[in-house]
Amino acid sequence: MNVSAQRAAKPFGTTTAAEFHARLDALLPLVESRAGDAEAQGYLTDDVVAALRKAGIYTMLFPKQVGGAELLPFEAMTVIERLSYAHASAGWCVIGNNMEGTTLAIYVEDEGIKTVFANGPDITIAGNGVPRGFARPVEGGYMIRGNWAYGSGIQHAEWVHSGCFVTDPTGKDMVIGPNGQPKIVVTHHPRATIKLMGNWDVLGLRATGSFDYTISEGTELFVPTHMTYDFDIGAPRRGGVQGALGLAGYSAWAHSGWAVGVGRRMLDELVKVIVLRQDAFGKSSESASFKFQFAQVEARFRAARALVHETWREVSESCARGEAPTLDQMTMIKLSLRHVHDVISDVGTFAHRAARGASLHNTPMQRFYRDIHSGTQHILMADQIVEECGRALLGLPAPGSQWTVFGVTG
Repeated sequence: MNVSAQRAAKPFGTTTAAEFHARLDALLPLVESRAGDAEAQGYLTDDVVAALRKAGIYTMLFPKQVGGAELLPFEAMTVIERLSYAHASAGWCVIGNNMEGTTLAIYVEDEGIKTVFANGPDITIAGNGVPRGFARPVEGGYMIRGNWAYGSGIQHAEWVHSGCFVTDPTGKDMVIGPNGQPKIVVTHHPRATIKLMGNWDVLGLRATGSFDYTISEGTELFVPTHMTYDFDIGAPRRGGVQGALGLAGYSAWAHSGWAVGVGRRMLDELVKVIVLRQDAFGKSSESASFKFQFAQVEARFRAARALVHETWREVSESCARGEAPTLDQMTMIKLSLRHVHDVISDVGTFAHRAARGASLHNTPMQRFYRDIHSGTQHILMADQIVEECGRALLGLPAPGSQWTVFGVTG
């Protein structure tokens, strides 16, 4: 596909959340109608990607300094929920582009910004920032090598971001940072520099095209320093106060909004099935046991969604006042992320079992069940991160400690 031909015609810096929702209203029928085709081929269809790009939905969080809309996180999350409700894989690819592109935009040096955003904010980016490669320092940058997995949306990407463990100049020994952990750098390079491994054959999120990838030519690739940032970087260079969310916050934002959308869709699909069903035991919706259990899972889901919304509203209100997110707010961002995934896992399983054979067929219900139980496998849902939430809630981190992607410093 010609990704350059899919570029939007203008910057999105003045676009409001209401305008994004209006654009989404026009897009959702196309997104949902093409979901089956996307699942069959293993990545989103070109027309859906082009439409989402034209609407600016891939770049809602990008800072205004690069021409992005820089929506408050909660506002952008409501758009993601609706898109993920229509097609989980489309929502997944869009959250990846917003998160990876925003962190690129807030962290890399000015020279890198000029390179990536030379034609405005409408760029597509994919890859895996979790370190699966290695970067050895050389003059002016790094030589990177490796095999990366889960490059969601990479079929339509113009730029790739790849996490690497930093080694010594020989490439043999990993460099250990001040926190006693291996030093990690996130590198950015053109899509043409990598090749896909063609191995995306999975249970769910099949339309995300989350292929493994590696360097396309030779064994190493040079990436200049101005196209990289440290995995645990502190203050952002751009993006205003909400830029302080960093990779830790934006990655949690991405998966939280997605989870709320797909969880709601699973319950709604169950209602469609159960109200009409009558079998040897009578009308399913009249079963006292079912009605009791359904009310319970509905309450659990709504409570989890309320926690996510409360958390992100509070963060967004702080950002609107010019206040950076606090350690406590970041802790709740991480905790609500894991909690909502635990709940949608249970909700999805209940809906799947209650629907009986209806959930086995090639229907949206079957697809969302598979997608939910693929989303819960992400490394951001690791128990170790919840342990760090507990540590922070107990007040154990030292003064001035901050959240990184996987834990709290200090």
